[in-house]
Amino acid sequence: MVAVSWHCAVILLGCTLLCLAEGKVHYYDFHLREKNFTRLCTTTNMFVVNDQFPGPTIYVQKGDTVLVNVYNHGFYGVTIHWHGVKQPRNPWMDGPVYITQCPIKPGMNFTYEVKFSDEEGTLWWHAHSDWTRVGVHGAIFIYPEEEATYPFRYDAEEVLVLGAWYTYDVNWLVIESDGKTEPVSDSYTINGQPGDFCPCSREETYHWKVEYGKTYLLRLVNAALNAELFFAIAEHNLTVVGMDGPYLKPFESTYVDLAAGQTMDVLVTVNQSPGQYYMAVRQLFTGEASFTKLDKSNVTAILQYSGSHIPPKSLPYFPNTLPGYYNKYAAMSFRSKLRSFFPQNVPKNITTRIFITANLQEYMVNATSNYYISTFNNISWVNPDVDVLQAYYYNMSGFYTEDFPDVPPTFYDFVAYDLGANTTFGTLGTKVKVLEYGEEVEMVFQSANTMNASMDHPMHLHGHSFYAVGSGDGDFEFEEDPKTYNLVDPPALNTAIVQKSGWLAIRFKANNPGVWLWHCHLDRHLSWGMNTVFIVKNGNTPETTIQGPPFNMPVCEEKTSINLKRLNDSPLYSESEAI
Repeated sequence: MVAVSWHCAVILLGCTLLCLAEGKVHYYDFHLREKNFTRLCTTTNMFVVNDQFPGPTIYVQKGDTVLVNVYNHGFYGVTIHWHGVKQPRNPWMDGPVYITQCPIKPGMNFTYEVKFSDEEGTLWWHAHSDWTRVGVHGAIFIYPEEEATYPFRYDAEEVLVLGAWYTYDVNWLVIESDGKTEPVSDSYTINGQPGDFCPCSREETYHWKVEYGKTYLLRLVNAALNAELFFAIAEHNLTVVGMDGPYLKPFESTYVDLAAGQTMDVLVTVNQSPGQYYMAVRQLFTGEASFTKLDKSNVTAILQYSGSHIPPKSLPYFPNTLPGYYNKYAAMSFRSKLRSFFPQNVPKNITTRIFITANLQEYMVNATSNYYISTFNNISWVNPDVDVLQAYYYNMSGFYTEDFPDVPPTFYDFVAYDLGANTTFGTLGTKVKVLEYGEEVEMVFQSANTMNASMDHPMHLHGHSFYAVGSGDGDFEFEEDPKTYNLVDPPALNTAIVQKSGWLAIRFKANNPGVWLWHCHLDRHLSWGMNTVFIVKNGNTPETTIQGPPFNMPVCEEKTSINLKRLNDSPLYSESEAI
């Protein structure tokens, strides 16, 4: 039942914000409930917001505040994360379950205060508990402040949310199997629809009507649970101008590559012969090439020129520039062109250096029982019974330890094939890394090939943006590779890819006090433990100190753990899933 005091609480909070907030205050109601949708000839029950898939778009200007009243009418506990929104001094509202809050229980509600600061461009919101984000997600448009302008010109805008479709209840399957079954999608979607090449889908294919000669700002969101996606428009070039919010130096491309969790802003000038053109999405798969049961749907929407005459039964043009399923070099080439539009103050006085291996490993329970785990530095995260933020803020002991290691336990050729058994086993833990306020941090992620399972990992940091200063193939060379860093105009991101059997170097300043999750944004790996937490300590002033908790945080109760998968119940590459 929804708490009776909610209306009074929102009125009081709203009045307080109107006095304190520099920007405007906006209000949204999110009603989360089960709803039937029919796709691919099958009707499926899905947990969604306001009966929409994808969910509603949030519209703000830079510096605004949003109050989102979340009502959970469903059967699962749920939280909401505001992906890419830094939430300065406000980790209570960041959303990851058992990190900054416990779930909003079925029948209850909670009001999020989402504080925008320096963000502009396109971000997004999504559920951050178990696999509920499959249907609980939507875009965020952040416009410049009054009197400010974009560094580019456009006439109109459109959003395309790229999602995943399952012909069954994903959340129910994962919970019932206790994480032993990890779903694989039946198709991808563009604004909720699979498109012309998928069964029973042609009548509902998404159409985007455009006017000849205009330039459109196309906002892309990759909301798929476990897939890096290519996107292209037939016969039309894309000018990339932003990623994860911040602006980029514009560059033209015939396709784009989006990691799971990334957003992108592109300009499209519609100047081709009036007609219909497919906008197409295809997965990039960087796991074992021998695995063939991945989702190979070619998902489409249609760009349609207004007033154009379409001959009966004629098909739109298909983009022949869309890279293939295994073309990791197309993705690497695209990412190499990312440069920040404005000069950047990249941290150079590094006080903390962390080298992180991202692995698939095994956890040995006993002589006859093993589990798959995903790890950072051989440690697979286990959620505590009380969220980390609450335990930290109230100085509660026994819920986590402050000993996350800065390096893996051993060094070896991380990208070699058929690595020995001594690299296979990891451990479980709730280990965090503590940073002083204002520290300048460098992290190098290494995608390790333990169990021959190296692949692209999209790494996401909460509460901060970071600079992706370098990347490369093979093992990271500590002496030589830093010489290749871009410390002038690297892209400022919140999610970046560690490439298969390669490395990624990032830098950031720990200037947001609080408890902040960082993790692989593939839900498969997140649920198996490829995540940990930064605790950024308070600074010396009220402006650099965590604000106090709201009075109505959800209460912690018994949690559901789905991060383990029995080896003897499912092979590494089963008929239904790829690691």
